[in-house]
Amino acid sequence: MRMRRKKHLTERLNSVSDYIIVADKKFTNVKEALEYKRLIDFSKVFNNDNKVCLEIGCGKGRFICETAKKFSNLNFLAVELLENIIVTASEKAKKENLSNVRFLNTGVEYLLRYIPEGSIDKIFLNFSPPYPAKSYENRRFTNDRNIASYKKMLNNCGEIYQKTDDKEFFLYSKEKLSDGGFTVLDISDCYLKNEYINVKTEYEEKFLNNNIKINALVAKKN
Repeated sequence: MRMRRKKHLTERLNSVSDYIIVADKKFTNVKEALEYKRLIDFSKVFNNDNKVCLEIGCGKGRFICETAKKFSNLNFLAVELLENIIVTASEKAKKENLSNVRFLNTGVEYLLRYIPEGSIDKIFLNFSPPYPAKSYENRRFTNDRNIASYKKMLNNCGEIYQKTDDKEFFLYSKEKLSDGGFTVLDISDCYLKNEYINVKTEYEEKFLNNNIKINALVAKKN
């Protein structure tokens, strides 16, 4: 079911245009798009040389905004494909007057067109759509292709943090990350003590209130 376009979306997007890095939709073929780079200069975007963290699939922006407030010495880029969703997250960041948050409206498969290799310190994957592996594995954020991209984007000490309520997807991600050159640690039983991922997302709050177990991991680049 297609999401209904928000009222006054164009005006709302214009009001937060300084928070959104608008993706170029010129190329629909991924391979072709990646040949024509539009790399982001993070030092110009954030006016500093602080480390950059990336959230892929930021939703309404609760996690990225709260985490950015906790770590004012870090920069945060949040990715969300749909303008309908990214506008809400951007408005939240603007309301909080967060100078260390920006948003990019593109799909995960296009990220290497915009993000320089070795420029990301941490990647957050919070409750990504699990998709059935047999039918839609190509859409999973932790499939082989995407993990190879993450490895290129991360610096030498880079880490990936994942949270999900889907056990099968979690086990799949652990295996794929390990096979893809990461050392994976299951932190499901203590993730709320981890300073980088203990901010609860909107989904997470609901799951915890319904006693649904959250699976969490940290994967360190080898």
